[in-house]
Amino acid sequence: MKILVFLKKTPDTETKIQLTSNNAAIDNSDVKFIINPYDEYAIEEAIQIKEKNAGTEVVIASFGEESVRELIIKGLAMGGDRGLLISNEGLQDADSLTVAKILAAAVKKENPDLVLVGKQAIDDDNMHVGPMVAELLGWPHVNVVNKLTLDGKNATAEREAEGGLVEVYKFPLPAVIGANKSLNTPRYAALPGIMKAKKKPFDVKKPADLGLDNAQLQGKVKVAIKSYQYPPQKAAGQVFKGEPVEAMVAKVVKLLREEAKVL
Repeated sequence: MKILVFLKKTPDTETKIQLTSNNAAIDNSDVKFIINPYDEYAIEEAIQIKEKNAGTEVVIASFGEESVRELIIKGLAMGGDRGLLISNEGLQDADSLTVAKILAAAVKKENPDLVLVGKQAIDDDNMHVGPMVAELLGWPHVNVVNKLTLDGKNATAEREAEGGLVEVYKFPLPAVIGANKSLNTPRYAALPGIMKAKKKPFDVKKPADLGLDNAQLQGKVKVAIKSYQYPPQKAAGQVFKGEPVEAMVAKVVKLLREEAKVL
């Protein structure tokens, strides 16, 4: 069995995002980058499946710049077997669909039995790429998965639905699964794993190696970010004190009714 896990490089959740002077881009000079947290659940699930099924190969892959290599190696240290970096040179501004086309081409090249991704990325929060890859491949896809069970060439996935409900899907493999945080608890990479990861097979490919043409991909980018802006600052809160409770409560109710308009 072969499992292909895609990860994305995202800013650390505790990083304070700063914009360039013209607001045209994010200033990455002081940003610490990590594996998208939901992708870590995908990696962990792949490793757990491998531990239960002898002979399973786990490939950790990403589309990005050279710096993504260290994050793929972290995935290998967790227990992955082989790394694959697809260079984004000339395609740094690729939109979700373009990225999905590249990843789908990588899936066709690798021919895995299962593709695991995080349910969404914490930077853009789009939830686009996983479903798009599945649609381009014509494969079943289930997102926000809390439990995954494999039975030969078939699988069962449980996913969260609104109102605390759980949906259960049964489908054939190959398929694309979007991991939720309740799927498992990602392990820490131990020192022996980190040392071994540096010696594991690692491939670097260009889209051309996957049968794609950069110029054509660039010409089909539909979404371009022109500028960024910070969220508007919240108005300062009001503090009432030094008056009878009844008077302060009346003022709060008036503000909630007339300004906040929630009553």
